[in-house]
Amino acid sequence: MAKYLLLIAALISAGMVQADNSKANAPVVVDSDGFKEPLTKLKFNPGLDQREFERSTLNALNVYDPLESWNRRVYHFNYRFDQWVFLPVVDGYRYITPGFVRTGVSNFFNNLGDVPNLMNSLLQFKGKRSMETTARLLLNTTVGIAGLWDPATAMGLPRQSEDFGQTLGFYGVPGGAYFVLPIFGPSNLRDTSGLLVDYTAESAINFLNVSEVSSNHPELLLLRGVDKRYQTSFRYGQLNSPFEYEKVRYVYTESRKLQIAE
Repeated sequence: MAKYLLLIAALISAGMVQADNSKANAPVVVDSDGFKEPLTKLKFNPGLDQREFERSTLNALNVYDPLESWNRRVYHFNYRFDQWVFLPVVDGYRYITPGFVRTGVSNFFNNLGDVPNLMNSLLQFKGKRSMETTARLLLNTTVGIAGLWDPATAMGLPRQSEDFGQTLGFYGVPGGAYFVLPIFGPSNLRDTSGLLVDYTAESAINFLNVSEVSSNHPELLLLRGVDKRYQTSFRYGQLNSPFEYEKVRYVYTESRKLQIAE
């Protein structure tokens, strides 16, 4: 009797081992789930288009803009002015002026801009940046022949932009309401005030006697404005979005925060 029981137990054991081997050789089937294939589980509203997606996204990126109605009108004016006046003038300037002359004009006005850059670097106690900007002014004004050439950049001293709006932000002054300036574009109440201070300071310093000469020759101010637009790569409508206003507003606001924090 015991022999029969041992024989039956041996047969059962052999069967179990064979079953285990067949399972080991069988292909592994992975259940598809939301972790391995998340996109297959998503269901989109067929009526939701790209514009609605952008609108819902930008709602989460709100910027304090109590003057939005006015700002949108000014934004539209800037768009039309850029399209009908500013860019045609810049294109004509580019067409009739050789490249080396345009570069010299840009260098000259950038050298003037380093004066408020230095002032605001000092006000923010940025010692290294103040020394670098001082070195730029000395090199470009002397070796660079009043700034027509930019040897400082070639020597590893790139231009750094500092303005009084950043200085106010450095001391904790909030940006306040978003504000679109005619011609100048995106700003806020703090930065608009800073722009006026920078302009007043540059006029008072009268570096290279340019401010005094400009009062008698407004064409210099016009040339500076054309050069500024020439150096600015932004073009209205390039974002190809009906929410360009919101995007520009958000990018400007966040970029100013980064500039103040650096």
